[in-house]
Amino acid sequence: MTETLLDSQPSVFAVVVTFNRLALLKKCLLALVDQELPADRVIVVDNASDDGTAEWLAEYATARRGISVVSMPENLGGAGGFAEGLKEACATGPDWVWMMDDDAEPHPDALKELLLVAKDPNNIYGSAAVCGQDLSWVTAILSPARKNIELVAELSPLSEVECLPFLGFLAHRRMVSRIGYPDAGFFIAADDVEYCHRAKRAGAKIFMAGKSLIEHPKSSRYTVRLLHRDMILLRLPPWKRYYDTRNRIFIAREYFGVRLFTQTIPSIVLRTVAAALNEAHPLAQIKASMAGVVDAFLLRKGRRHHKWGV
Repeated sequence: MTETLLDSQPSVFAVVVTFNRLALLKKCLLALVDQELPADRVIVVDNASDDGTAEWLAEYATARRGISVVSMPENLGGAGGFAEGLKEACATGPDWVWMMDDDAEPHPDALKELLLVAKDPNNIYGSAAVCGQDLSWVTAILSPARKNIELVAELSPLSEVECLPFLGFLAHRRMVSRIGYPDAGFFIAADDVEYCHRAKRAGAKIFMAGKSLIEHPKSSRYTVRLLHRDMILLRLPPWKRYYDTRNRIFIAREYFGVRLFTQTIPSIVLRTVAAALNEAHPLAQIKASMAGVVDAFLLRKGRRHHKWGV
């Protein structure tokens, strides 16, 4: 099977977005260079880092073929970085683009295993983010069986999922030409969720490749029981709470219809109460969530948490 893949290997560009995490970026790039089936080109989008990343990247790209750098004039967040990186990649016409953050460490066979299952350019495929034997996030599987999974051992070779993070996210250039680039206005948080919804609106299915693994820190989460049902929530600092809240509403306004009011808003209230009771800086958590709601309904996008003092 590998020989068949190698004989007809599609072209793949990898896109990595980084900001002030040079040590992690070095590990990520080393893992990409050491792939059994490496990408044809690696594009690093530097979000105006000021920790020496720009200087190191300039030397690294000069010393290595196949590495290019897009230097952003200001920090546009992960959303802006991925939008710019995807635009840069598709301008030169690879078949597929493989996107990830700088804290990703793909296993040596991650891209090879991903390409073995990525057969339909009309769908989205992705690697599984893992931390040892655990998945980095609780993952909602739609098929072959609908369930939430947390362990690597529970992965199937190919599973349809609700959405994928920009962490080993593989999109074909034809899909990108149909649906456009990630919404840079999200800054951070849920830009990948919105992109998955946009792809599904265009007829795509979203698949996770269970043998394509990327090491990534495990999310900090806790469980709250409400009305005999467990909710798994992420711990977030207040400034990230702002974007999580705002961008959830942006997505619901665009894709969920009346569920914005019947599901999304009630969920945000519950998440805010849970954060105030279980996380650090409870008053700041409440303020951040309220600010996110206000800006979402006023359609204010971009980097704005600092304007609210959170």
